[in-house]
Amino acid sequence: MEHALSSSTLAELRRPRPYPAVSVLTPTHRREPDNAQDPVRLRNVVAEAKKQLEADPAVTRDRRSDVVRQLDQALAEVDLAYTEDGLVIFAAPGEHQVWSLARSVPERVVLSDTFLTRNLVSAHAAERPFWVLSISADRVTLWDGGADRVTESRSGGFPLHHGQENFDAERRQRVGDQPSTFRDEDTKHFLRDANTAMAALLRDDPRPLYVTGEQAALSLWEELGNVARHSVPVHHGGLSHAGPEAVWQAISPLLQAESRRSTASVTRELEAARGHRTFAAGVDEVWQNAREGRVRLLAVEENYRTTVRDDGDHLIPAASGDLDARDDIVDEIVEQCLETGAEVRFVPDGTLGDENGIAGVLRY
Repeated sequence: MEHALSSSTLAELRRPRPYPAVSVLTPTHRREPDNAQDPVRLRNVVAEAKKQLEADPAVTRDRRSDVVRQLDQALAEVDLAYTEDGLVIFAAPGEHQVWSLARSVPERVVLSDTFLTRNLVSAHAAERPFWVLSISADRVTLWDGGADRVTESRSGGFPLHHGQENFDAERRQRVGDQPSTFRDEDTKHFLRDANTAMAALLRDDPRPLYVTGEQAALSLWEELGNVARHSVPVHHGGLSHAGPEAVWQAISPLLQAESRRSTASVTRELEAARGHRTFAAGVDEVWQNAREGRVRLLAVEENYRTTVRDDGDHLIPAASGDLDARDDIVDEIVEQCLETGAEVRFVPDGTLGDENGIAGVLRY
């Protein structure tokens, strides 16, 4: 199952497909007893997708068979033991993908000539993804970070290995039988290669970057410049050979502090916008401004969801299942704001007070 959404991956998902490109969405659950319902709901929503394919006269028999086969293969790849809060299956002639999201999605099936990506985009923004690069003289490991976890990433050619046998520079420095390896030209060249690889990855998938290592490694990393100027050093050696839990424990205090600073910054910006009359609040007002590209900063409470219906002039409250109800309007707004260059910040529930879970700072 896929987790990491880069700009290049998103562009690939959004390209037109031969009809039908099928998007299947269903909420999932991480813990008992709620997760007991997930297998049945997943089978039912995939069955609904097949039913819609069967009933659509625009779908030829060969294409229907192909897409049904892709749906079955995708279903076989789902491991519900590792799902998060939402699951998305994409299937089109000759291809399929399964995405696990750390944000709930409405249950729905969409047949179109493109995949439905707004829920992925919103979940990606809400997760506040980041990179962790753990450096040592013999290995550089890359970690893909999200709201509550890190996993090792193979993106960009990582992990990188120094070509020396039986090499443990950190151990040797601890026991004192070797001068600092980070003054060695081969090691400098090795970390320079890591710097170049990380710079290329950040161009494709820009995120905050934390770099862990012992002090000598971090000092050399800073000398290399480039990526170092835009990264946060974390003085903690040994993580290039560690597991994800150790990396998470080292990084999480910094993430918590950054989250508090970010929330305080958003609150200040919203308050200033009130005084300058560039403030919008509530799903209808924010949606109107988002469509016009006027939102500069969008603030959304982490668990805010609402269902609405568009009456032509405004969004009005609706019940899930109502005709023309839009269960993922918040995700639509997030995607629209990102498309027009706005900054999107998710904040803890209750941060926005009486602003109905969503507010924005306008450009004008």
